[in-house]
Amino acid sequence: MNCVKEKLDKCLEIIKSKVDFKPEVALILGSGLGDYAEQVTIEQTISYNEIEGFPVSTVAGHKGRFLFGYVNDVPVVIMQGRVHCYEGYPMSDVVLPTRLMGLLGAKKLILTNAAGGSNPDFKPGDLMMITDHISTMVPSPLIGENIEELGTRFPDMSEVYSKRIQGIIEESAAKCNVELKKGVYMQFTGPAYETPAEVRMARTLGADAVGMSSACEALAARHMGMEVCGISCITNMAAGMSDQKLDHKEVQETADRVAASFKALVTELITNI
Repeated sequence: MNCVKEKLDKCLEIIKSKVDFKPEVALILGSGLGDYAEQVTIEQTISYNEIEGFPVSTVAGHKGRFLFGYVNDVPVVIMQGRVHCYEGYPMSDVVLPTRLMGLLGAKKLILTNAAGGSNPDFKPGDLMMITDHISTMVPSPLIGENIEELGTRFPDMSEVYSKRIQGIIEESAAKCNVELKKGVYMQFTGPAYETPAEVRMARTLGADAVGMSSACEALAARHMGMEVCGISCITNMAAGMSDQKLDHKEVQETADRVAASFKALVTELITNI
């Protein structure tokens, strides 16, 4: 049997034995949105360490649990603390939570993240709606034996990020009085920040922001037919875009500074998605 499928089935069985809830929307919280739970009417929670074989986040600010509840009457499952490839997990483990949320019933996935701006027109604190991504710098989560129950061997990726939901994000931003940028996100492996040369390469390829997550999750979600959208918080200008040295503290501080606007936008989006 496919070992990835076997692990997926086992984790799903454990969650279903502990949680009786069918979400419509899945939300993955990035840096700065970890306390979004305050906006949610929580029905049930399950810690990652309660799920045998489940990858556990090791990054500061990522709590490591699933929340099940409602945002303005919309049933949601929230991943409070994602895992990353740079933590040493295989890509199949990185996207395991995304696949589980889809199998639990979620038809729509909202990705959020902290990212470095490679577009000179951006500034720290901007929120960028992801219109497309470049994921060729990281292993595809679809490498290996295909799981036919999830999707086809060669899935179409001409519209990873739903144009329908992009329209709702733009309307939600206007309603919340949030200035919204739009652009292409490029995922690197991390954990080191990108070099100035890598950022120049990203910019040449058409990337407006760079980061260490999200694109792989989007690929896995689209493979299984979920409707996907993403919003990046530009927490810093990428290497070579300014004279400032990069560190995680700056990322967290900027994310915290715009958290209120980010939360308002996400809540409005979930309500209307």
